[in-house]
Amino acid sequence: MAAPMTYSLNFAAVWRSFDLLLQGLALSLGLAIVAILAGCVIGLVTAFGLVSKSSVLRKPAGLYVTIIRNTPILVLVLFSYFALPELGVRLGKIESFVLTLAIYSGAYLAEVFRGGLIAVPPGQREAGLAIGLTEMQIRTSIIIPLMLRNVLPSLGSTMISLFKDTSLAAAIAVPELTFEARKINVETFRVIETWIVASCLYVATCSLLAALMRAVERRLAVPR
Repeated sequence: MAAPMTYSLNFAAVWRSFDLLLQGLALSLGLAIVAILAGCVIGLVTAFGLVSKSSVLRKPAGLYVTIIRNTPILVLVLFSYFALPELGVRLGKIESFVLTLAIYSGAYLAEVFRGGLIAVPPGQREAGLAIGLTEMQIRTSIIIPLMLRNVLPSLGSTMISLFKDTSLAAAIAVPELTFEARKINVETFRVIETWIVASCLYVATCSLLAALMRAVERRLAVPR
């Protein structure tokens, strides 16, 4: 009969390298923030294409959303980093990952923004025209602010998902939280302790982001 396995928890080795985990966490947050900002721009432009009456704008926008949303993000990350150089596009690993994450989030945000645009009452545009605003002024001053207020919960969820997706950057050796945790794990052989601490950092950060987004939602909520 085999002897029962014993494993004694010892976090000392992990605590000695805790600063590396914090550095990785900071990089993960930075990657997510830059990607969500770029993704918002991509998503907003695409959303206007999706609701456009012109098929010249609507069809390419729909094709982009369909392709990106149905391709695993890890495949996109590996394609961006390993395949694009074969086509003459050479980016650093961080730049490559941020670009991929922005394009990926842009496809999801396009659908979020599309729903938000459809929810804006048509009378808002008519009111803008009545006071002499141009189409661009109506979009930037009326439609987009109203749309953003409507989609804040979905935008917050996308931000949190994007932060968790930064763990895939470890696949191309970007030194974010998961990469640093894996390195500590290999060096110390403290498997359980390392991933417990890394998981706690992810959970704490996601909870903080969710709390911040709820605060923003309350701040911008329309009084009833």
